[in-house]
Amino acid sequence: MTRPARARPSTIDGRARTVRELLDKAKYAIDFYQREYAWKERQVRELIDDLTGKFLDSYEHSHSRHEVEGYGHYFLGSIVISHKRGQRFVVDGQQRLTTLTLLLIHLHRLQEGRDERVDVQNLIYSEKYGRKSFNLDVPDRVEVMQRLMAGAPIEANGESESVRNIAARYGNIADHLPEEVTESALPYFVDWLLENVHLVEIEALSDEDAYTIFETMNDRGLSLSLPEMLKGYVLANVRQEDDQRSVNETWKEHMQRLKEMGDEEDVDFFKNWLRARHAETIRAGRKGAENRDYERIGSEFHRWVRDQRQHLGLIEPDAFVRFVSRDLDFYARRSIEIRTAARDLTPGWESVYYNEDRGFTLQTQALLASLSPDDDAGEIRRKVALVADFLDIWLARRVWNFRTVSYSSVRYTLFTLTRELRGRDTGSLSEFLLGQLDEQQERFDREPGFRLHHQNYRQVKHILARLTHWVETQCGLSSSFRDLTSRGRARPFEIEHIWADHYDRFTDWFAHPSEFETERNRLGGLLLLQRGVNQSIGDAPYEAKRDAYLSHGQNLLARSLHPLAYKNLPAFQRLLDRTSLPFRAYESFGPEQLAERQELYIRIADWVWNPSRLDLDGEKSPTPERIGPPEGVAVGDGGTV
Repeated sequence: MTRPARARPSTIDGRARTVRELLDKAKYAIDFYQREYAWKERQVRELIDDLTGKFLDSYEHSHSRHEVEGYGHYFLGSIVISHKRGQRFVVDGQQRLTTLTLLLIHLHRLQEGRDERVDVQNLIYSEKYGRKSFNLDVPDRVEVMQRLMAGAPIEANGESESVRNIAARYGNIADHLPEEVTESALPYFVDWLLENVHLVEIEALSDEDAYTIFETMNDRGLSLSLPEMLKGYVLANVRQEDDQRSVNETWKEHMQRLKEMGDEEDVDFFKNWLRARHAETIRAGRKGAENRDYERIGSEFHRWVRDQRQHLGLIEPDAFVRFVSRDLDFYARRSIEIRTAARDLTPGWESVYYNEDRGFTLQTQALLASLSPDDDAGEIRRKVALVADFLDIWLARRVWNFRTVSYSSVRYTLFTLTRELRGRDTGSLSEFLLGQLDEQQERFDREPGFRLHHQNYRQVKHILARLTHWVETQCGLSSSFRDLTSRGRARPFEIEHIWADHYDRFTDWFAHPSEFETERNRLGGLLLLQRGVNQSIGDAPYEAKRDAYLSHGQNLLARSLHPLAYKNLPAFQRLLDRTSLPFRAYESFGPEQLAERQELYIRIADWVWNPSRLDLDGEKSPTPERIGPPEGVAVGDGGTV
């Protein structure tokens, strides 16, 4: 008797899951042959903007937390899982899962010490037989993930690509998560993220089935990009064949150069150009508000141009030709120049590089806004320098006052600024930008407690690099800002605490370790030292550290703690005479000396980010509220306390 054939059990299962359902006490592995974690800052920023934007569409301060259940939902995409060797391996989706884990770690740390908090630890790691392991379990990433969980600073030089990118992208999350989410709305946002954000988990019982799914989802041919769709629309409205050929060649030339600079540079160019010169409206910050010019350009600029053809003057075929041969040609060239300056220090445009180093993603939009195709080369250079310098000062003041510079937090301000920059000549631009800085509430001396914390490492390192670089260059010493901030050099610079992490040495001054930790992290107690020196003296008392700063030939800002730094360096003395900066050496370094050093850094910052850089009549001395040195402190005498 022949038995009937048994039906083959289903080998593929797809289910929609919330973030909590997907990650709660789960375990996922990644095979050794899988690609590294490779997301860049733009992908993290876009994910954060999408998530927080969707949440804020529904959130109201008056809501109770249970009302989050009725908020809008967000689909984060799909992941493909293969079962083998008793484990679940991620075949597709590890980039999103890794980033989601980093976001959860950051939210976990943000909630520390809060009365109202949402426990997310089980979504990050789980414990079995007394052993803790991360839910996304990749052996070579364990150490960096543990340091992130502990809030320890990360310097990932020499590590794998994945580890370096994990450290960098975690910093980007802190940079771009908006204040509206990190304050009173935080538990609401965490609830929403866990319960209202969904992914489709597709499970296969074999690698073969898993990769078949993966290829089917990703191998359907290349779709036209947004720039290509816009080009098709423009060419369709150009009548003469010679004009079509010319427009096509101009378009291709610039898109090729932009793509050579980065995968998405061509897309970013259109967003920056059209927002800079033509966006008139932006979505209101309230529930249910509709996308306006600014948002539509960001997501579908090819359709926006078509819908706004009257506003753009695209009526006759000749207008479409000018749109490319004059406008696109001019702004693409300027964008390429700006993006080049953002990667390599360019004399006169140094602030473009500085703003990029901070991770500020909106500067190209602002820089293009002030430019016109009628500007000559000299005016272009002056306008870009003015706006970049303005942004440099404006951003430094915000960071110093614990204000975020994330895209979500400043986009309304930058949109308004962008519109105000259009159509101004150089003189009008200078006057307007100086007025904006005069009206800015944040100042360096209004936040004397500025310090390092686990969310602002990148920004604090940038500020220390700027202070260090300025002091050395003002004294005619060789100094490289790129070296001070580079993460790729063999011996990178790291943040050094003048006070070693030994609370027991400071119990006469501080009643609790938390008070000591807060003061230890104040900017005046920090320096930049090269790796190796920093590690070798990290636990040493101040007296040994001060000698090492001098004997190891460290930067002048570090050496200035030692009396010998003031000997045989006339350029340093001339700097002190000219600026009245309250430099001095210290035999010992307690809370009083740290406060004096904090004042010194504030005064240096007033010089580094001096608004008179924008004054066409020439740079002047800064005029902070506290113009003299602290009471009782001699200037530049090399004395001791």
